[in-house]
Amino acid sequence: MTDTRRRVKVYTLNEDRQWDDRGTGHVSSCYVERLKGMSLLVRAESDGSLLLESKINPNTAYQKQQDTLIVWSEAENYDLALSFQEKAGCDEIWEKICQVQGKDPSVDITQDLVDESEEERFDDMSSPGLELPSCELSRLEEIAELVASSLPSPLRREKLALALENEGYIKKLLEIFHVCEDLENIEGLHHLYEIIKGIFLLNRTALFEVMFSEECIMDVIGCLEYDPSLSQSRKHREFLTKTAKFKEVIPISDPELKQKIHQTYRVQYIQDMVLPTPSVFEENMLSTLHSFIFFNKVEIVGMLQEDEKFLTDLFAQLTDEATDEEKRQELVNFLKEFCAFSQTLQPQNRDAFFKTLSNMGILPALEVILGMDDAQVRSAATDIFSYLVEYNPSMVREFVMQEAQQNDDDILLINLIIEHMICDTDPELGGAVLLMGLLRTLVDPENMLATANKTEKTEFLGFFYKHCMHVLTAPLLANTTEDKPSKDDFQTAQLLALILELLTFCVEHHTYHIKNYIINKDILRRVLVLMASKHAFLALCALRFKRKIIGLKDEFYNRYIMKSFLFEPVVKAFLNNGSRYNLMNSAIIEMFEFIRVEDIKSLTAHVIENYWKALEDVDYVQTFKGLKLRFEQQRERQDNPKLDSMRSILRNHRYRRDARTLEDEEEMWFNTDEDDMEDGEAVVPPSDKTKNDEDIMDPISKFMERKKLKESEEKEVLLKANLSGRQSPSFKLSFSSGTKSNLTSQSSASNLPGSPGSPGSPGSPGSPGSVSKSTSQMAAITTKGGLVGLVDYPDDDEEDDEDEDKEETLPLSKKAKLESS
Repeated sequence: MTDTRRRVKVYTLNEDRQWDDRGTGHVSSCYVERLKGMSLLVRAESDGSLLLESKINPNTAYQKQQDTLIVWSEAENYDLALSFQEKAGCDEIWEKICQVQGKDPSVDITQDLVDESEEERFDDMSSPGLELPSCELSRLEEIAELVASSLPSPLRREKLALALENEGYIKKLLEIFHVCEDLENIEGLHHLYEIIKGIFLLNRTALFEVMFSEECIMDVIGCLEYDPSLSQSRKHREFLTKTAKFKEVIPISDPELKQKIHQTYRVQYIQDMVLPTPSVFEENMLSTLHSFIFFNKVEIVGMLQEDEKFLTDLFAQLTDEATDEEKRQELVNFLKEFCAFSQTLQPQNRDAFFKTLSNMGILPALEVILGMDDAQVRSAATDIFSYLVEYNPSMVREFVMQEAQQNDDDILLINLIIEHMICDTDPELGGAVLLMGLLRTLVDPENMLATANKTEKTEFLGFFYKHCMHVLTAPLLANTTEDKPSKDDFQTAQLLALILELLTFCVEHHTYHIKNYIINKDILRRVLVLMASKHAFLALCALRFKRKIIGLKDEFYNRYIMKSFLFEPVVKAFLNNGSRYNLMNSAIIEMFEFIRVEDIKSLTAHVIENYWKALEDVDYVQTFKGLKLRFEQQRERQDNPKLDSMRSILRNHRYRRDARTLEDEEEMWFNTDEDDMEDGEAVVPPSDKTKNDEDIMDPISKFMERKKLKESEEKEVLLKANLSGRQSPSFKLSFSSGTKSNLTSQSSASNLPGSPGSPGSPGSPGSPGSVSKSTSQMAAITTKGGLVGLVDYPDDDEEDDEDEDKEETLPLSKKAKLESS
């Protein structure tokens, strides 16, 4: 008994009712002591591990299908199947199963036969076989009816197939076909169509071998031209013999190989073009036809792979400069189809296949082909390259690192791939998307090897950032030399989005390589220029790139961001977006929310000190107020280290100061300053006042100034314009370089009630009359006499809301009381 007879694939049925391949191995049946019975064992052909151990249960319904398939259920929701390479092996195991269950091996189902009465079963089992009518022209209708009536019954299908095989019946039918064509007997030709189509539905490999033989296959196709449902016959044979041309790009000397290629093409044509669509048949009715084509392709690949002269000539002509373009295109298309066929191979055979191609020099050949002008040739070469990368990315990496020692960067294989991605002429960039996926596979550390002597990740990434990264980022750098993209058409935007997607992947998966590159080349600043693109998807890609960097919480990145003021494009995009509630709005807010939640202190301070004026009006989310609170708490700890210990005491005892105390203090400050303010002293807007006073303004004094400014609408508008900066053409000068001291001094008062820029001010477009929750915390940090007041915490905010409302509405009446007294 040969190994191929025992060779099987093990399948299990998943929850989606799809068959999952569990591996290929060799099946045997033997008594297993642990299971106390005869069992089926399948051991993997690769390593001998046990793929299946299943006891043959006397009450389980086993079903044999298509001569090479045995299916059964182990449990209610666990179905198994063994798919045999050869019918003989299937028959042998089927006999073992039937022997254990006491059944006749001629049955197709060992339990509960369906759609057949006991009488039919007895008749079928007792009769020696099916007797076919004599193969004559006058009896074609009778034969067609017999074939049609046998198809619903598994037992009758089996007997009909044996009768057709044993009596050489198919060749006799094809002889009658010639007679009918000569006589133009259309009725007979219609019957022959039904007979041949029925034989296909028997799904038997032995019958297919006869029908697809060199002498019979064209006549079988001829029979299938006369479909009774069509008013006119098809011309399939004419197409195959006259229109379809067989091209030998390299002469094939093996006649068996040549015949196998012809046969496979014709059977594929029958499957795709001649037979009706599979939906008209029962499920799996033509599975054996699929298997026939599959195994033919496996044989073709194996025979070509063993022909060293053929492959040597192929690669020699591919790389020869003297080869004309048409010939080279045929050679590349052949190699592409050759690689596509290899996908049918088992894993170990596929290993040998790609190893053979590698030894023959497929990668240097691809490098030559990709450097050519012919777009079709380059496209086919790209498809071949994708097979190689998906199969073994380490092989490709090793090759490109070796060639880097001998060649310039411009002609390196990976750089050629990047250039093709950049130069893709397809408006939808279909080829570029494929190439970007291949590049991501190549730079993915997850599939890189680590051995005792070397680490592929370290070596390859060092090579990539030195020799290739500048090619990848060239379009990005070329398009971002100004404050906005120099080219902003759709195709350019798509390409830059692809490049940004790959760079974002690198930020996530690479470490110091990408960090050094971004900081040294100032990549993030150039990327953020794309925030000004008219294409929202590109602006979001740029934002996502920065968000990925911030998500690392790396202080090297943070210092780079702060030093270059790289929040400016984001804030500008946020302001330009206005009040629109869209993805851009949400993504920017999420970035700042991440900084707040993760308490990234350096970025929090940077944002508040430089951009608070632009963001303080945003009150539909608490993100920016929360950032300001974080900043103030951080500054308190820096100025008053003792507050940290006091904070812990307050948290433990939940001590609250009396809201009344603050109200009285406010009244005293109003009375103290009122004389000065009534003398007609103009209130200087903070942007001007800080030019005369470099020290941080006292919070309570600033509170007074804010209150006074509410009485002057004109000054309030002026102050809001100064604070917002939204109309300022030179955003960076307004927020970063020239007013750092201003922003620092102003920030402590910006959330106080009544401030024109705060959401609670009467002139604010936000929520009139509302008071910022951080009011009491802000006002109590410092007192005029230099005493440190107690500090509120976020946990107390909600409880203080009522008190804060009172603080805003009561001061005038209380002031009158104090004055009268």
